[in-house]
Amino acid sequence: MEVYLNFSNSNIWSEIWPEISLAIAAIVLLGIDLFRKLSRPLVSTGILAITVQASLLIFHLFDYLVWHHTFDRETFSGMLQQGIQGDVMRTFFLLSSLLVTVLGHQYLKTNHLRSGEFHHLTMLATAGLMLLVQSNNFLMLFVALETVAVCFYTLVAYNRDSAKSLEAGIKYLVFGALSSSLLLFGIVLLYGVGANPEAWGANFVGYETQDPLGFNYLGNLLEANPEHLLLRAGVVLIIAGIAFKIGAAPFQIWVPDVYHGSPMPITAFLAVSSKAAGFFVLLNLVNGPFWGMSEFLIPLLGFVATFTIFFGNLAACAQRNIKRMLGLSGVAHAGYLLVAVVASMHFAGDSDRAVWVLFFYLFVYLLASFAVFGVMGVARLSDETEQEFTDYENLSKKHPWLAFVLVSGIGSLAGIPPFAGFVAKLLLISVAYEAKLYFSLAAMVIGVVISIFYYFGWIREITFKPNPSFSDGESDEVVQDPWSVVPPMGIFKFCMIALAVSSIVLGIWQGPLGDAF
Repeated sequence: MEVYLNFSNSNIWSEIWPEISLAIAAIVLLGIDLFRKLSRPLVSTGILAITVQASLLIFHLFDYLVWHHTFDRETFSGMLQQGIQGDVMRTFFLLSSLLVTVLGHQYLKTNHLRSGEFHHLTMLATAGLMLLVQSNNFLMLFVALETVAVCFYTLVAYNRDSAKSLEAGIKYLVFGALSSSLLLFGIVLLYGVGANPEAWGANFVGYETQDPLGFNYLGNLLEANPEHLLLRAGVVLIIAGIAFKIGAAPFQIWVPDVYHGSPMPITAFLAVSSKAAGFFVLLNLVNGPFWGMSEFLIPLLGFVATFTIFFGNLAACAQRNIKRMLGLSGVAHAGYLLVAVVASMHFAGDSDRAVWVLFFYLFVYLLASFAVFGVMGVARLSDETEQEFTDYENLSKKHPWLAFVLVSGIGSLAGIPPFAGFVAKLLLISVAYEAKLYFSLAAMVIGVVISIFYYFGWIREITFKPNPSFSDGESDEVVQDPWSVVPPMGIFKFCMIALAVSSIVLGIWQGPLGDAF
């Protein structure tokens, strides 16, 4: 009886109030959407979703900055672990979800798609992402991960009138199932050894009274048996499953096709939130339960990071389709972030600097990515999946504010001063140098130079190149200007300009964060 009482006392539901609030709001929005045909709603589900998520973001920031304790604490019998890093990531996902909702509100109106299901799935995915980064047990991690995956499978194929969207959904489902299988197989191997180490030739005292799927228990087990073959195989399979999710080479095969066919807001959601969650989970694992195998993992992850940087940047150079190019450049960014993860393993017991560089890079990547995808979603093309550089010719003269937002986002992704991406990459290079990751450091420098090449090709079309296709009357073929009509965009315009300004401000002044570095 006492055991059950202790279990119940650890269930502190107030610690996960943002996740509960998102789930309740998602159900309410879905109900409104189901019954909206019976009566005319007073407010659209898009505006309601924006209001709810903006309120949750504000309340969470107030809770985190004013009321919340910053020490690490375990709840729900060790299934979840809250702390300052987890709270930062929850803020990240709430902000990302809000921006997806803003982009989605504009996108759904333009393409005449139902809004209730979209916002419902976005909120559920966000709640799953927030639980994922707080997981302290592989059971909790897998359940949260699959919750997110199911939502993304549906969202990628949300535009049912588009064959490419449906194709992207099927491909994402197949490759997502494969990555989940690898992850689950790895968990099974760790559980098989951890449940009875002596049966598998491993040594660990006191396993009978502990949860073999808990991070704390597995950390002690791996530290005591770093050379054990089955444990190593389990760790490698888990990392391979996560590598699929973050799009690291050679597990990036799904990225260009899924990015190409997904609706624009979901492409941004995948590029930012899914990648961020994967990296934070990997960060928690390599500096937590997998720490005992750091000597084995550091060279392995270092090689993957270097290969990913080179592959992503070189593959992006050959692309003219913008969504596929951004997908492959996202692979390169995954390589940069992997360098931060490996660097954190070098600073044994003092990895905070590398961790906060990773956080800064993720927030900068969020600002830049949503700025770019937001502007891309405004273009009036017969097929949004076939956007190329030439579609943006002379945008700076037609819509200066759109060009300003887009150039700010591209410049930040490329790492060009004075945008925040330059500072993020500079901090990452300094951390890699301190950790003596010289091969990865060289790959980053070369990768940044290569990325400037293909990103600047896009900037050149936006700002410098004249537009013969739309302005030359001598041509027999009339090409419709995708920027001829731009609808009124109140909230959307404000958010886009705020993203662009934030990228410039963070590139010049980092405030207390810069002082810490």
